[in-house]
Amino acid sequence: MTAPSSSIAPRKGGRWIEQWDPEDETFWRETGEKVARRNLLFSVLSEHIGFSIWTLWSVMVLFMGPEYGLTPADKFFIISMATLVGAVVRVPYTFAVARFGGRNWTIVSASLLLLPTTAAFVVMEPGTSFGTFLACAMLAGVGGGNFASSMTNINSFFPLRKKGWALGLNAGGGNIGVPVVQLVALAVIGAAGGPRVLLGIYIPLIVVAAVLGALYMDNITSVKNDTGAAKEAVRDPHTWIMSFLYIGTFGSFIGYSFAFGLVLQTQFGRTPLQAAYVTFIGPLLGSLIRPVGGWLADKYGGARITLGNFVGMGAATAVVVVASMQKSLPLFTTAFIVLFVLSGLGNGSTYKMIPGIFQAKAVALGLTGEAAASYGRRLSGASMGLIGAVGAVGGLGINLALRQSFLTVGSGTGAFVAFLAFYAVCFTVTWAVYLRRPAPAETHATSASETKAQLSYAEV
Repeated sequence: MTAPSSSIAPRKGGRWIEQWDPEDETFWRETGEKVARRNLLFSVLSEHIGFSIWTLWSVMVLFMGPEYGLTPADKFFIISMATLVGAVVRVPYTFAVARFGGRNWTIVSASLLLLPTTAAFVVMEPGTSFGTFLACAMLAGVGGGNFASSMTNINSFFPLRKKGWALGLNAGGGNIGVPVVQLVALAVIGAAGGPRVLLGIYIPLIVVAAVLGALYMDNITSVKNDTGAAKEAVRDPHTWIMSFLYIGTFGSFIGYSFAFGLVLQTQFGRTPLQAAYVTFIGPLLGSLIRPVGGWLADKYGGARITLGNFVGMGAATAVVVVASMQKSLPLFTTAFIVLFVLSGLGNGSTYKMIPGIFQAKAVALGLTGEAAASYGRRLSGASMGLIGAVGAVGGLGINLALRQSFLTVGSGTGAFVAFLAFYAVCFTVTWAVYLRRPAPAETHATSASETKAQLSYAEV
């Protein structure tokens, strides 16, 4: 087996690994793990800053007092559009890894973050039109795409048995960019600084991330865009089922991350500083626990963890509804933070399910060894970007639902009731598709391979 270090050659303007087989335990132990961990580290850094820029406007709206002339509905619409663009660009970002190389695209995607940051730095002052603010927020959506390309890239570096932890760590390290930008904003507000100070902090960090990616990351030659796999993934019902479940977990995480501070300001009358003191806690805990969700899924099965997680999210949301109706800020804040934690845990467990589901399908088709692993990698890689994009659209739904709820009833209660119903549907789908064992009559009418696939999904 040729070591990666000896097969990295300058080609297409970057470092390319010609041979990569993480499923080979000897290769993984001797050379693969070290290379994979190095790429994971710098992938996390770029994705982390991408998340910070994507959710930048969840912080910027806290700075925008009456002198900006924006209503709460205007502010919810601004953050909604940032969410939407971040979801849409995840699809092309997924395919960019194979087209340009994981390292090369990390450099490009990190550098693109300079556009929304510089634009916001220029226009952030009273008197700027609503349309201009909206355009800058939409530009910030490019930061949401970094997640898709990063996850697709890291999925190629790690063996199936390590994917839950690796993908959870990669995503969690990226997700933590949300509370970090909120913490930095807290420090800026506390020091009586303006939004331009916050933006000035991030501009040099973006440059650092791009340079480090260029110096220390690698491209894998064997990772190619597989049009056939993409079409097959789009046709596979599991891609859409997992997209739906990911709306419930990641859609909740990113939607609440954008909206939490604004809800505290609008519904409970918190000042920017008071909101900032609390806003970062939920996203921070939700990000930190995401790798734990992946680890638990590796150990007990992602479907089981995801099912229990939706029970918890439903319970926490019920408490949020009660707290919202009673206008109890302590209870509302506590339940909302618990909801963040559970959404982060569910992010890890649902994403671990994706490669496991397609691996189980490969086994059900009679494939074994490298053939089964290759099938699983092809389909899971092709589906991840789509699932990530659809999941992020859930954040748009949350922000628009809250906007409508405040316009209609003057509080977020109506939206939270709708979210509770949605989590009940997610629970039902998870149980029915991935954990329900066929009844005796169904078992007789089902082929042995289909029954095996149905039963094995509990372990994904």
